[in-house]
Amino acid sequence: MERYRAQRIRGLLALGAAAGLLLTGCGAGDSGDSSADNNGYASGFPAPDHTHSTGGTGEQKNNDGNDDSESRDFEAAPDYLSTFALDVDTASYGYARRALADGRLPDPSTVRPEEFVNSFRQDYDRPDGNGFTVTVDGARTDREDWSLVRVGLATRPAADADERPPAALTFVIDISGSMAEPGRLDLAKDSLGVMTDQLRDDDSVAIVTFSDEAETVLPMTRLDDNRGDIHDAIDSLEPTDSTNLGAGVETGYETAVEGLREGATNRVVLVSDALANTGDTDADTILERIASERREHGITLFGVGVGSDYGDALMERLADKGDGHTTYVSSEDEAREVFCEELPKNIDLTARDAKAQVAFDETTVSEFRLIGYDNRQVADDDFRDDSVDGGEVGPGHTVTALYAVRTRPGTEGHLATATVRWLDPNSRAPHEESGRLETGSLDSSVWSASPRFQVTATAAYFADALRLGDDRWTALPGGSHLSELASRADRLATTTEDEEVRHLADAIHRATDLTGQD
Repeated sequence: MERYRAQRIRGLLALGAAAGLLLTGCGAGDSGDSSADNNGYASGFPAPDHTHSTGGTGEQKNNDGNDDSESRDFEAAPDYLSTFALDVDTASYGYARRALADGRLPDPSTVRPEEFVNSFRQDYDRPDGNGFTVTVDGARTDREDWSLVRVGLATRPAADADERPPAALTFVIDISGSMAEPGRLDLAKDSLGVMTDQLRDDDSVAIVTFSDEAETVLPMTRLDDNRGDIHDAIDSLEPTDSTNLGAGVETGYETAVEGLREGATNRVVLVSDALANTGDTDADTILERIASERREHGITLFGVGVGSDYGDALMERLADKGDGHTTYVSSEDEAREVFCEELPKNIDLTARDAKAQVAFDETTVSEFRLIGYDNRQVADDDFRDDSVDGGEVGPGHTVTALYAVRTRPGTEGHLATATVRWLDPNSRAPHEESGRLETGSLDSSVWSASPRFQVTATAAYFADALRLGDDRWTALPGGSHLSELASRADRLATTTEDEEVRHLADAIHRATDLTGQD
C-alpha cells in the first residue's frame, strides 16, 4: 500500500446511501484488558470486550472518565479498521538529525514519520503491571473537517536494575573497514565499556565480530569477576576488511543459543552501519537462516545504527523481522544513553507480539489515514491471530500512532475505538486493552492542545515536510511552512523544558535553511 494513501471508507449509512472509497487501517476496542480468546468475529470486526485484566487500566472508560459499557458493543465496518504491529523504532529520526547536522537533507525514503513521533517523551498514564494503557485524543486542524487523532500506548515504568530478570546479551559488532570512520566503532567501544561497568554481576555478555567473516571473540560470560576479560575483548576490536553482515547475524544467534540462559532475557544487539557488501545482504534471507533459533528461543534483535553513511532500510528490516527495534546514534552522549539507559530498559519485556487496531465510526468519519507504520501493517482479520507477528515492547516505553481523520460535517458522537492486543511475555496468554474518543473531545485546534500533543504533531509535520516532493505521499492536513513549524517548536521547547524538543527545533531550523523556506 502506498504511504499516506487516503483510506476512503466504504459502508452503508443508516439510510442505505453508499459512501466513499476503500480504506484499510488498524483498529480498536474499549478500555478493557481481557485475557482474550483467539477468535473474534469472522467479519473482521473487533470483538466486544466484556472483561478486564490487570495489564491495563482495569476499567472501561470514555474520555470523560465515566464508565461507558456501550463502547463494548461498538463494531466498525471492515473498511473502517486499521491494524498494525507495534513499533518503538527511532532510528529514522536520529539519522535525519545526523544528515541535517552534516548540512544535507535526508533521503525521503529514510524518513518514517512514526519513528519521528516515537522519539519524544509522552505523558500517558501507565499500567501497574505488564501490558498497556490506551489513551486516545485528538485536535482539529486548520483544514476543514480534518483532525489529527493520537492513539497512545504506554507500558509500566522500567523497574530498578536489581528488580529486572538477568540479561544474556550477545553483541554482534561490525568491525569492517567502514567502521573506522570517527563516530562508529570508537563510539561503540567506549559505550560498551561504560555499560559493562554498569551491568549486574548476574548478567552475561558475549561478543561476536564480523567483517568479511564472523568470529565469536567472547562466549557467553557472566559479569561477576570477569569484567576485566570483557573489557579486554572490547578494547581488542579494530576495523578491517568488508561487511558480511549476514555472517555476523548468523554467528551472533548461534552464540546466543549456545549461551542461552533460562529465566534470563536473551538478546542479540547488532551494532553496525549496515552497509553490507559481502555475503547475504537481504534481511529476509539473513533472518531465515536463523529463524528456528529466533522463534524457538524468543531471542530478539536490538539494532544500533552508526555512521554518516548508514544502511537504514536493511537495519530496519532486520529489526522488524527479528522481533526487535532499532535506534541510531551519532554522538558520545547519544551512544551512552542507548547503551546505558535504553538498552537496560529493553532487557526486560512486558509484551510480545503486540498489535493495535483502530475502529473508526462510519457515522462520524468519512476518511482516515495512518501516518507511517507502512512496513508494520497487519491484515485486519489477523488482529486476533496470535501466530501473526506483532511487536515486542519493554517497560518504560510509549508507542504513538497518529491518524489524519476527516469527520462528516455536522455529525457528533463516537469517533474511534483503539484496542491493543499482546501476549504475556511469560505465559503467552493474550490480553487486550481499549480506549475510545468522541467528537466532542477533540480540541478546537492542534496548536491549542496539550504541549505533548503539539510535540507529536510537530514531529509528524516535520517528517511530512522532509518527504514532500515524492509522489508516493500526500501532504498532511493542516501543515505549515518549515519556518513556522520551527517557531512552534521553539515555543514548545521553552514550554516543555525538554532538551529533546530543543533538538527537534534545531533540526527544523536546519531543514528550513537547507530548503530556503524562510
